[in-house]
Amino acid sequence: MRLHREGTPTLLLSTAVLCFALFAIWNRPWLPLWSSVLITVALCAVFAIIIWFFRVPTRRATAGEHEVLSPCDGKVVVIEEVHEPEYFKDKRLQVSIFMSPLNVHINYHPISGTTTYYKYHPGKYLVAWHPKSSTENERSTVVVEHPVHGEVLFRQIAGALARRICTYSHEGSAAKQGEEFGFIKFGSRVDVFLPLDAQVNVAIGQLVRGSATVIAQFNR
Repeated sequence: MRLHREGTPTLLLSTAVLCFALFAIWNRPWLPLWSSVLITVALCAVFAIIIWFFRVPTRRATAGEHEVLSPCDGKVVVIEEVHEPEYFKDKRLQVSIFMSPLNVHINYHPISGTTTYYKYHPGKYLVAWHPKSSTENERSTVVVEHPVHGEVLFRQIAGALARRICTYSHEGSAAKQGEEFGFIKFGSRVDVFLPLDAQVNVAIGQLVRGSATVIAQFNR
């Protein structure tokens, strides 16, 4: 299993802490054997979860030119018409996907085109499904212009556990549908803002896979 480069510092620190903890536990002769085994199993389970969090799945985008892919793994929590205040400053169709700590946290370009806008915003750490998290939490906004269907905005939003958003896009860079554009450490969400006439192909509560599930189609 391949691990994401963003996990390197966390995994090195976790390995050091695990080794120190195990050394301390098994060099305490006054600890009952059952207690040492139980603590060891618990620590190894936590370490395994951390490794699992930074896994990199093998995915191949197969969507068509008129389709919008999910930018991440997770559950659809919002589908609604909203006013997008940062870039478009008009009404858009918002689709939001919540990522739990057990989901793959790589973020993928939902469409191909050229990056026309990028901005990072420091902010709060409300739970990712909170209505105000889209405008008040730490977040990064990326806009990609499709050569036929115009611009689509997608926003990485940090959650209550997340403390670092990684975004690799910059203005003027090429975006290829299904390729990685960022990573968010621990529970978070991604919002996608589509044209009002786009056809949404998912439902509230549906589980989706980044770079694999078609979440919407442009009006041809």
